[in-house]
Amino acid sequence: MDEDQGPVGGAATEAGPTRAGFVALIGEPNAGKSTLLNRMVGAKVSIVTHKVQTTRARIRGVAMAGQAQIVFVDTPGLFRPRRRLDRAMVAAAWGGAADADVVVLLIEAHRGRTPGVDAILETLRDRVGDRPVALAINKIDRVKAETLLALSQEMNAAFPFERTFMISAERGYGTEDLKGWLASMLPEGPWLYPEDQLADLPMRMIAAEMTREKLTLRLHQELPYELTVETEAWEERKDGSAKVDQIVYVAREGHRGIVLGKGGETIKAVGQAARAEMEAFMGRRVHLFLTVKVKENWLEDPERYGEMGLDFRDGA
Repeated sequence: MDEDQGPVGGAATEAGPTRAGFVALIGEPNAGKSTLLNRMVGAKVSIVTHKVQTTRARIRGVAMAGQAQIVFVDTPGLFRPRRRLDRAMVAAAWGGAADADVVVLLIEAHRGRTPGVDAILETLRDRVGDRPVALAINKIDRVKAETLLALSQEMNAAFPFERTFMISAERGYGTEDLKGWLASMLPEGPWLYPEDQLADLPMRMIAAEMTREKLTLRLHQELPYELTVETEAWEERKDGSAKVDQIVYVAREGHRGIVLGKGGETIKAVGQAARAEMEAFMGRRVHLFLTVKVKENWLEDPERYGEMGLDFRDGA
């Protein structure tokens, strides 16, 4: 191995063999998958909001654990789909699990074994084959110890999990133990990404996700999922800053007014918050320009699905 090639080009270092592989995080919407991914990676990669169904694409975050490189697949929440977009999101979630080396099912401690969790368990083995599956009971700070123990026993009676972890993704409890176990389960082999690379999404898409998160937080219940954000142009400037032009697509003219807000105050606040997060993430100045456009049929546009990492055909 060339001295400057590093573990990406070979499977051994002075500290021993390297490991690398994919870990899929699955669960119901809002179970904490994005929060766990961000905790494991140590940076904000997947958007986190209080609303469900906010993660659309299979966003991968890269985490290092000793000699192992864990590539997390943060999948959309598994739920009963109604629209084409919903069906495509669920197909992406199961596709991410089927492609992974290890699967982690996240459930919420305070919600326990819900009908949605039962629906996942019913098809889990058929979907993931013989891949190892771990159970992560999240938000453990919300319930008493005896409740956690009973839930763990109930879940393990319903499915043969390799291991069960009690965690709080938000506070970090138990996440290092989970990370270490995942690292030990990955196959030996060269790292798949340079060590300093956080995510395999192009920066244009990460920036669009950041803006969409701010819109989701700001609008709450007013626009449930019927908007998307695209980075239309990205210009690297001589002073080291970046000029970013983004379009917010909404499905109806009335939605455009909601996104803009009175006197444009809503879109202005969203732009300021998104720009600040982009600058913190990239470590340089960003000039962000947002435009709101109505595209009535964007939920039926194959091109939009491809840009979100989804397959339009999966929604049929």
